[in-house]
Formats: sequence, C-alpha cells, structure tokens
Amino acid sequence: MSPASRIFGFFSLLVFCLFSFVSSDDLQVLLKTKSSILDSNPGVLDSWKLNSSPCGFAGITCDSRGSVTEIDLSHRGLYGKFPFDSVCELQSLEKLSLGFNSLSGTVPSDWKNCTSLKYLDLGNNLFSGPFPEFSSLTQLQYLYLNSSAFSGVFPWKSLQNATQLVVLSLGDNPFDTAPFPEEVVSLTKLSWLYLSNCSLTGKIPPAIGDLTELQNLEISDSGLTGEIPPGIVKLSKLWQLEIYNNSLTGKFPPGFGNLKNLTRLDASANSLEGDLSELRFLTNLVSLQLFENKFSGEIPPEFGEFKDLVNLSLYTNNLTGPLPQGLGSLANFDFIDASENHLTGPIPPDMCKSGKMKALLLLQNNLTGSIPESYANCLTLERFRVSDNSLNGTVPAGLWGLPELDIIDLAMNNFEGPVTADIKNAKKLGTLYLGFNKFSDELPEEIGHTESLTKVELNDNRFSGRIPSSIGKLKGLSSLKMQSNGFSGNIPDSIGSCSMLSDLNMAQNSLSGEIPHTLGSLPTLNALNLSDNKLSGRIPESLSSLKLSLLDLSNNRLSGRVPLSLSSYTGSFNGNPGLCSTTIKSFNRCINTSGPHRDTRIFVLCIVFGSLILLASLVFFLYLKKSEKKESRTLRHESWSIKSFRRMTFTEDDIIDSIKEENLIGRGGCGDVYRVVLGDGKELAVKHIRSNSTDSFTQKNFSSAMPILTEKEGRSKEFETEYGYSSKVNEKCDVYSFGVVLMELVTGKKPIEAEFGESKDIVNWVSNNLKSKESVMEIVDKKVGEMYREDAIKILRVAILCTARLPGLRPTMRSVVQMIEDAEPCRLMGIVISKESDLKIKEIS
Repeated sequence: MSPASRIFGFFSLLVFCLFSFVSSDDLQVLLKTKSSILDSNPGVLDSWKLNSSPCGFAGITCDSRGSVTEIDLSHRGLYGKFPFDSVCELQSLEKLSLGFNSLSGTVPSDWKNCTSLKYLDLGNNLFSGPFPEFSSLTQLQYLYLNSSAFSGVFPWKSLQNATQLVVLSLGDNPFDTAPFPEEVVSLTKLSWLYLSNCSLTGKIPPAIGDLTELQNLEISDSGLTGEIPPGIVKLSKLWQLEIYNNSLTGKFPPGFGNLKNLTRLDASANSLEGDLSELRFLTNLVSLQLFENKFSGEIPPEFGEFKDLVNLSLYTNNLTGPLPQGLGSLANFDFIDASENHLTGPIPPDMCKSGKMKALLLLQNNLTGSIPESYANCLTLERFRVSDNSLNGTVPAGLWGLPELDIIDLAMNNFEGPVTADIKNAKKLGTLYLGFNKFSDELPEEIGHTESLTKVELNDNRFSGRIPSSIGKLKGLSSLKMQSNGFSGNIPDSIGSCSMLSDLNMAQNSLSGEIPHTLGSLPTLNALNLSDNKLSGRIPESLSSLKLSLLDLSNNRLSGRVPLSLSSYTGSFNGNPGLCSTTIKSFNRCINTSGPHRDTRIFVLCIVFGSLILLASLVFFLYLKKSEKKESRTLRHESWSIKSFRRMTFTEDDIIDSIKEENLIGRGGCGDVYRVVLGDGKELAVKHIRSNSTDSFTQKNFSSAMPILTEKEGRSKEFETEYGYSSKVNEKCDVYSFGVVLMELVTGKKPIEAEFGESKDIVNWVSNNLKSKESVMEIVDKKVGEMYREDAIKILRVAILCTARLPGLRPTMRSVVQMIEDAEPCRLMGIVISKESDLKIKEIS
C-alpha cells in the first residue's frame, strides 16, 4: 500500500470515529429527552431507540456529519416537562419546534447556551413563569412563543441582539404590562409581527413605518392609544393589518389607500372616526372589519366593484347613505353586518349571487323597499336579520323555508302578508322574530314541522284565525309571544307538550274557551300572560303547581273560584266579574249553594286503578255509637250520626246495607273505608268511624250521636258546650284517616308495607319522598295513566294536609271537601253533574 493510501485510510478512520463520537453524544441527549416527556399518541417516539442512529429518529434532521440540527416534534400530542437543560448540549442544533403540544413547566435560564438556534417554536403549550433572557441567541430568525402561558416581565432588551429576526410571535401571553417596545421597531428584517394580547400599552411608535418588509402586523387586544401613525402607509408589502380592540383614535392617515396589497383589515372596536374614502383604493380587500367605531359618511360605492371582498362588517358606526347596490355581485360574498348605522335605500340584490352567502345582518337602520326575491334562493343562508328598518312588502315565500336558516328576524318593519307553508322546510330554524309588522292571515299548520324552533315572536301584527294545534310539536320552544293580534278560538291543549316553554304571552287577542289545564304541566314556565281575551270557565287548579314570576289572566270572562295558591298574584285576575275568592278582598266571596236555580257542580275524587274507574264520588261521615259489650257485626240497629256536606240522593239504609267485609277497600287509624254501590249503579266511598278509634291528639271516645249539620248551618255555641272538644277531636281523627285512605288510592300501597321500613307507615313513606317533583311523581301508582298523574298529585296534596302531625294543623272536613272540589279530579273522567246535583257517569271513550 502506498504512503498516500495509508494517509487516506487513516484520515477516513479518524472521521468515522469522530462521527461515531458525535452521534453517540447526540443519541444520549435524545434518549434523555424521550425519558422526560410523554405522548398521548403511543408510537410517536418508538423510533427513538438505543441501538439506532439518531438521524433515523422521527422528527430529527442531521447534517452531513451526522450531527442533530433539527428537532421538530410539533403537533405530536406531547405533555410533561421538556428537558431544556440538556437539549442545548446538541451543539449543532439550529431548529427546535415544539409547538401545539401540552408541554408544561418553566424554561431555565441556561437556555441561552443554545447559541446556534435559528428557529425556536414553543408556541401553543402550557408553560409557566417568565421567559428567560436570550440575548446570546444572535442567530435567531424565527421566534414563536405565542399562546404558551408565559407570564411576568418579558426580556424585551434581548431583542437588541436578535437583529436577524424575520418572525416575532409573542401574542396571547399574560406578560406584565409594558409600553410598545422600541426594540421591536429596530428589527428591520421582520416580515411577521404578532404582539396581540400580550399587555402592550401606549402609542404605536412612529418608526413602525421603518419595518418595510412587514407583511403581517397584528397588535390587537391591547391597551394602545393615540392615532394610527402616518408612517404605516410605507408598509407597502402589508397584506394583513389587525389593530382591533384597542383605544385608537383619529382617522385613517392620508395615503392609507396606498397599501394596495392589503387583503385583510381589522380596525374594529376602537374610537376611530372620519370617513372611509381612503379605503376605496384597497381593491384587493377580502375581509374588512371596522365595527364599533365612530366612522361617518357614506360607504364608498367602489366597494360594490371589489372582486374579492367576501366579508364586510361595519356595524355600530354613524354611516349614512345607501349600501352599494353592486355589493357582492362580483365576489363569493359570505357575510355582511352593517347594523346600527343610519343607512338608507334598498337591500343590495346580488350579495348571494354566488350562492355562498351565510349571513345578512342589517338591523337598526333606515332601509326601505322590499326584500329582493333573489334571497329566496340563497340556500346557504344561516342568518337573515333586517329588524328595525322601514322595509315593506311581502316576504318572498321561499325565504321562510331556506334549509340552513337558524334565525329570521324581520321585526319592527312594515311587512305584510302571510307566513307561508314553506316554513315546513326550515328544519334548522331556531328563532323567528316577526313582531311589530303588518303580517296577517292564519298561522300555517306547517309551523309545527319546524321542530328546531326555540323562540317565536309574532306579537303586534294582524294575524287571525285559530292557533295551530301543531305548535305542540315544538318540544324545544322556550318563548312564545303572540300578543296583540287577532287570534281566535281555543288555546290548543297541545301547547302543554312544549315542555321547555318558559315565557308564554297570548294577551290582547280574541281567544275563547277555557284555559287548558295542560299549561300546569309545563315544568319551566316562568311567565304566563293571557289577559285581554274572551276566555271563560274556571281557572285550572293545575296552574297552582307552577312557579311563576308573572301571571296575568285579567280582562277575560273567567268564573268560579280563584285557586287559593294563586291568590298572591295581585291584580292578575282583575276584569273577570265572575270570579270569586275567599282571600282576595276585592273579589266577591265564594258561596257554596245548590238547588234547581243555581248552576252548581259537585266535584268528586276520582282515581283510576285497573278496573276500578271511579272510586269516590262524595265525602260524608258516619259516626257510630256502639255498645262496648256488643260483639255482633250487624250495623242495622246501631246509632248513627250522618254529617253531609252536599245534598244527597240516597238514604241511610242504602249505606248501612253495604258496610260489610267483602266491600272493604282500606283501613285507617280511625276506621275503615268501604265501597258502596247504590241501586242506580253509582259508587261511593264510605268511611266507618270506629267508636274506639283514637289518634295522638285524644284519648276520649265520642259517645253521643252528632247532630246533622247542613251546608248553611254552623255549629252552635250550645253544641260546643255540650260536647266540648270531643266532636272536633273525632273530626280531626277522621280527617287523618281520610288522608291515609287518599294516600292509599294515589300510591296503590297498603297502610303498612315492608318497604316503608320498621315502625313506618304510609304517611312517613310519603313524607320522606317529597324531595322533588320527580320523586313525588314516583309516589303515584304506576297504574295511573300519564294524563291523570297531575290530578293524582292534587289529591296527594290534600292527603298530606289531612295527615299533618299536629291535629290542630289539619283542615276541617268541610275544607277538605272544598279542596277536592277545587282540584276537579274527575273533569277528565267524563263526570257530569246536573243542576239538581244528580250524579251521572259517562263511559270513558
């Protein structure tokens, strides 16, 4: 071998050894890095193995000598603490990209040892604490620290040595408040500057115009004040300028229109003023956002000629004049919001010409004319809002049924004509605002097909006819306002199916018939206004279960008793002369009368269990004086005292003959309840009070026959003196027993059952389950049909009052009868009471 060959071989071996040594050091650093971090996507770092070359690791790039120059682990789902203290041992490292992970912890101060870095991306992570001083990183060209939760004082002075920076992205970090850093405007190579939402204050430096390479300037969401510096017009390469949500004042500086490359301009939410004339030269604009400022004057007509403009947001300014009629006709127009200005003239007809428009928002202006027919074919439209203008005419039929529409807002205009059946096609329509117009005709039945509706406001129009029963299909409806129209006919029962309804207003119409009892089943109803109609009949007791902040039933033709639980709604029932109340002093006092000349109904307790359709029809007492020595079960010759609360159409004998074991249907603490079938087929529930019955209130037996008291008779003073408290005691005992029986009927349980627990009875069991409406519903016997469960709850309330622990708190039997009358549990059962108080039972259809 020649000397030259030997030298070449030696040199090659030296390079190989050096290469192996470098690779070995880099390998150890990378393996240490792998051991410190975790990944949520298993397999990301599987290629990082001990016996492999680091140049083959995922995310690793090496130079020709095998040294690691780049680590790119962005978007890898990594979390944990990154070992920054060791990564700088990679002496050839020029790029470290860790963006869009969930890395945490702090960045140590020895980070400055990564002197070869040109590219650093730690953005969009979960770091903490301040970012350390980095003046030694003089080669840095790209610095991404945005959205990484760094805090404290940022080392702005470190930028003095970073003269090679092309990208500086520090936005969306909670740094300590600082004035706009002068160090930034000395970085003349910058093409991308993102300092939004990082606590900058003060004025934008005039020298910003020296950054002539800038293509993107974002300094939004800060505390910047003063005017837009005139030097900004020198940034001829700028294609995006975002300065929104500051406190900037003044006008666009002269020459601003020279920024011909601007495609995105957002200066919204400031206090800028003046006209928009400088912007008429920005023909490449794609998006223009200037809302919530003080701009005035007319919108430049040139905007209608812009071929790329797709988003225009000018709302809440002082703009006047018409919208450019060519607006959107040459572009794939997507969005306009010019609300809350003083614009006049018609709506531009061609903004949906390309068929891609999603939102048209022109609220609170002075626009005139009608809605162009072209929008009836805008199938992509999601929001159409033109309320509070002076628009008129009929709405194009197809607009009602656009398939993507979420909101139609036409309120406070002069629109007329009907809502057409096309609305059935608006499957995504959630909000319909039509108030304060001149809409007329009947509301189409097809509105029930718009099942996504949550808010409907039809108030102050000229609608007429019946309210569609299909409205009950709107299960998500939360607000329904139909006041001040000409609706007539009954309020549909189906509205009780709108289980999310919280606000219902049907005032000032011509509605008639009874108030649907189904309104009482609306669990979230908060406001109910049915005033100024022609509603008649009784106020449904079911409304008592509602917790309303507003109830107004005034100025109707309602009659009967105001439910006791509703009497606190002061003024809610005025203008109904047929109503009476025992608590509202301004109303006639309710008087219970019966006879051939009064239209008096008898209301009875009805609970449905299996084949027993009607169990109780009237309530009365049977008091028995029974000899202590007598053991016969025959009741014929015993002494009876009957107390009636309504006129009866049967005799004592009719009752006594049926008091036998086979008719027993329940036992209480004071006596037993029997099912009595009269000769004409009527069924009664009869309570037999045992003479030795007691409760915790008394130990004294009632040994004398009670005199019969009619409805109009009161108990005399002599009676109370003769019998003392014993009559009251036994009545309280009977009320308690009656309450127990009611609980048995409602729950389908026996007085004592194993599930109640040791030494517990049905009264305790019911009391322990009065925690929520759901738990109360669980008490009701499952055999009771869904439509009768609310009626069963009414009877359960009476039972709870009857079984109060202290007898003094229990109502009198006369009050119990009145409560049952008010509850009307048989109304749905087809019971008809004649004026003569004869009970007739119709079959349930």
